[in-house]
Amino acid sequence: MTKNSKIYIAGHRGLVGSAILKNLQTKGYINLVYKTHKELDLLNQQAVEEFFKKEKPEYVILAAAKVGGIVANNSYRADFIYENLQIQNNVIHQSYIHGVTKLLFLGSTCIYPKNAPQPMPEECLLTSPLEYTNEPYAIAKIAGIKMCESYNIQYGTNFISVMPTNLYGPNDNFDLETSHVLPALLRKIHEAKLNNIPKVEIWGSGNPRREFLYSEDMADACVFIMENRDFKDILNTTHLTLNADEFSNEIRNTHINIGTGKDISIKELAYLIKDIVGYTGKLYFNTTKPDGTMVKLTDPSKLHSIGWKHKVELEKGIKTMYAWYLEEKR
Repeated sequence: MTKNSKIYIAGHRGLVGSAILKNLQTKGYINLVYKTHKELDLLNQQAVEEFFKKEKPEYVILAAAKVGGIVANNSYRADFIYENLQIQNNVIHQSYIHGVTKLLFLGSTCIYPKNAPQPMPEECLLTSPLEYTNEPYAIAKIAGIKMCESYNIQYGTNFISVMPTNLYGPNDNFDLETSHVLPALLRKIHEAKLNNIPKVEIWGSGNPRREFLYSEDMADACVFIMENRDFKDILNTTHLTLNADEFSNEIRNTHINIGTGKDISIKELAYLIKDIVGYTGKLYFNTTKPDGTMVKLTDPSKLHSIGWKHKVELEKGIKTMYAWYLEEKR
């Protein structure tokens, strides 16, 4: 990519897209295209086709998605699979039709099986059943990976899929019904401090372990890949197996994990946020509520092998995020 390359960022207002947009702007990219949902409904096939005809982007970053935490994923299962499949189908297909030079598709590490080996390598995709609560979302994202691979194989496109771990940072979703665990904890503990509430309830035992990546680190990894790697480079770091007749290679698992390779228990995370917020009350872990998967840690070896590692450690990232949150609340 050159600084004048026309780059379309789909989903520029979300946690992922806003961080990527900021990274590109900071690095001097000046020909960036982005539309609000009101300006361009990515569920509308005709609207997406007309957008690509008019704008003719050279590069596409597909960060638009319907996302949410365990409650939202389990409650709105049809919405999660339909909307994500529709967005992906429209943007990826039009990128092929209009000759986009390179596309980056963003998914999530929830694509991996519930009982995946820990840490989770890319090769464990589709090896056993998914976690039930987010199965529709995960299946949509797996379809996106396979769509990118299939278009690359059949049409020679340059579409790359990346799977970030749990993200947090500026522009996160703090809605208690639809947010992920870290922003939900931060909001609940902050509001308990503000309102002098003596005890904060947290779902589950606190024993599950999760990995967290600062959103601006994720954005830096994505832009690094867009600037420095093509699909053919990813193939060189991906294990290819022979099929039964041994006449052709099976190209699988070309996606890239984006993570830190480090995890923390939900209980440890809650107490870390409690300290950062300065809340003096108690934390109550409600063990009648579900824990979800007990361990979920990515193997970022492939990402490291192509030259990128995270920079922001968890405590520093949460402090920065909390400062942003307080500023937004003014």
